[in-house]
Amino acid sequence: MRANVQIGLGEILSLSSAVVWAVGVILYRRLGDTLPPLRLNFLKNVLVLAALIPVTLALEGFALPSLGLREWALVLGSGVLGIAVADTLYFGALNALGAGRMGIIGNLYSPLVVVLSFVMLDERLHGRQWLGFALVSAGVLLSAWVPARWRGDARQPLRGALFGAASIALMALAIVMIKRVLEAQPLFWITSLRMFGAVVGMMALAAVRGELAALTGGHAPVPWRRLMLAAGFGQGLAMVFWLGGYKYTSAPVAAILNETASIFILLLAWIWLGERPGARGIAGVTLAFSGVALMLMGG
Repeated sequence: MRANVQIGLGEILSLSSAVVWAVGVILYRRLGDTLPPLRLNFLKNVLVLAALIPVTLALEGFALPSLGLREWALVLGSGVLGIAVADTLYFGALNALGAGRMGIIGNLYSPLVVVLSFVMLDERLHGRQWLGFALVSAGVLLSAWVPARWRGDARQPLRGALFGAASIALMALAIVMIKRVLEAQPLFWITSLRMFGAVVGMMALAAVRGELAALTGGHAPVPWRRLMLAAGFGQGLAMVFWLGGYKYTSAPVAAILNETASIFILLLAWIWLGERPGARGIAGVTLAFSGVALMLMGG
């Protein structure tokens, strides 16, 4: 019996998000060497918001989406929880655990989306999609690519693990909670409003923590050209594709296809940086893309 490959707009956007995000990671690697994480994250989000606003107005008009009070709370809350709070916890976990261990915790994302989608949206995987999920997850874990200089000793393992798990859980919750709003509303407006909530949320959290000056101040020079390229392409475009994937396909499928970003990082590092993957990396790529093929075949 011939398998029916189902590649819709949502699947294309989810995979495109993974590719564009992988490009952004390569660009951000060098930016992270010159800017502290908190300042880098804030400037990146402000630039993305500044780029999204004119694009949104040009493509979807000046009229705000027709949202009820609950929908406004969901969209803005998604930005606060999924970007402002989650990123704060993420950087705390990164400092406590190191990038290698935090990368492993990051693999909780798609399983959490699968569970939350079932509980909150009654969306679920079917048939061979479960095998695809397992293959993608195994491929990502097998090919986990962490440069030696990013590995670090865990200074506060329990605190770091709790912060890391909480950050990933909030990211998963933040996307699932706006799935129905995304399906019914203009994509660019929802993306812009969500980012607005994130920027305001970051400023509020920084003010409470007495770190407001650290968001925009600092002695390190800002490589604006590289930052604008990384923010516009690796963050802004990736976010539009990411949210678009959730708008046009089921949340579990979108989340699992998003996981291939780690595979694309490995491939781009090989192509652009000459960092050839070993046998484990090649096996991981093979497993992950086999899983993607099964996901696209449907239930």
